[in-house]
Amino acid sequence: MSHVFPRHSKAVLPTVSHGAGAYLYDKSGKAYLDGSGGAAVSCLGHGDPHVTEAIRGQLDCVAFAHTGFFTSEPAEQLADRLVDLAPDGLDRVYLVSGGSEAMEAALKLARQYFLEIGQPERTRIIARKQSYHGNTLGALATGGNAWRRAPFAPLLMDVSHVSACYAYRGQEPGEDTAAYCDHLIAELEAEIDRLGPDSVMAFVAEPVVGATLGAVPAVEGYFARIRQICDRHGILLILDEVMCGMGRTGTLFAAASEGVSPDITAIAKGLGGGYQPIGAMLCTSKIYDAIASGSGFFQHGHTYMGHPVAAAAACAVLDRLVGDDLVSRVSPVGAALMGLLQDRFGQHPHVGDIRGKGLFLGLELVSDRETKAPFDPARKVNARLKAAAFEAGLICYPMGGCVDGQNGDHVLLAPPFILTEDQAEELVDKLDTGLKAALA
Repeated sequence: MSHVFPRHSKAVLPTVSHGAGAYLYDKSGKAYLDGSGGAAVSCLGHGDPHVTEAIRGQLDCVAFAHTGFFTSEPAEQLADRLVDLAPDGLDRVYLVSGGSEAMEAALKLARQYFLEIGQPERTRIIARKQSYHGNTLGALATGGNAWRRAPFAPLLMDVSHVSACYAYRGQEPGEDTAAYCDHLIAELEAEIDRLGPDSVMAFVAEPVVGATLGAVPAVEGYFARIRQICDRHGILLILDEVMCGMGRTGTLFAAASEGVSPDITAIAKGLGGGYQPIGAMLCTSKIYDAIASGSGFFQHGHTYMGHPVAAAAACAVLDRLVGDDLVSRVSPVGAALMGLLQDRFGQHPHVGDIRGKGLFLGLELVSDRETKAPFDPARKVNARLKAAAFEAGLICYPMGGCVDGQNGDHVLLAPPFILTEDQAEELVDKLDTGLKAALA
């Protein structure tokens, strides 16, 4: 009998034995193609020797030193490299242990910044419906997924949520992209006016929405206009790149392809590639200097922040992503995978949309392509697909509730950047097998 508290008490899971490249293996020897990188984590695949050697080397030096007493060479090196690679203006790096921690740090930093500059009335956050920003209470409150929020609603702070930039569902027939964007911007402006511009401290968004919508990118020009609105009203722009960052969409930082620089951003998942738990919050010098020249102390922290072994692992991951230029594979390999998905599922009666950027792709499943009607949630199509694909030897990331938090099914694909052409074909074949079983 296991004493592990699992994610689901009724699930019986195989025990993982080892990983190699794009595959994980259970103790029986069965191979599973890691078509989602777990949860868009394993960008390098499994067993990368450069990263594992870096971890061993750091363990020979020092495993842990509390940041209340020491900094470390790996933490300093990682911060320097991230700032060199980040969008213009991001100048300071706060190292934590994962995405939820990075988002909590971002939200608390935004609040303290306004306290430091004498604007304590700025307390309100605006985010988007169907967003996901983590499972700690502040991040969960900021996220807009109704199903995740509902059990904990009495514990959550009040956050405003405007419509997601979700063209498949939100763009009206006959409405062009510019008009759709106008509609979304007008909604945000109205919410700012309703709250009072001087009360709003931050607008929070994922450049490409991951878990809760299934790889939905913004329409062209959307984030540039968001940046303008934030600047006009003195609102901080916080971009959550926990899932879509670190090369996943084709550029190291997803914001780069949008042509915008945030005031604060959060990264994780691909930063450690699964080799160590690590995340980071990056901010501008303007924000950092407000605290440095004011109280001098960011009133926040975690025991394992700046962990030397985690930082060493992340430096080694960057060696592979940037030094070995694995990020340059993402767009062409992603385009090839997208082509295979379009060929196989483009006319499928129950695949309504195939979308995404780079190796961050999603398929939305519908009961009717013409009306876009979702499946009855009671059918549990996403859960059935996950189980059937896993049985076929494919790890993918299906979820429910993409339409409104309850209705709607999609599957997210985020394979490692080392994916080969044969493995891309294997992924599509096994996804097809799983989908047929799920819909039977």
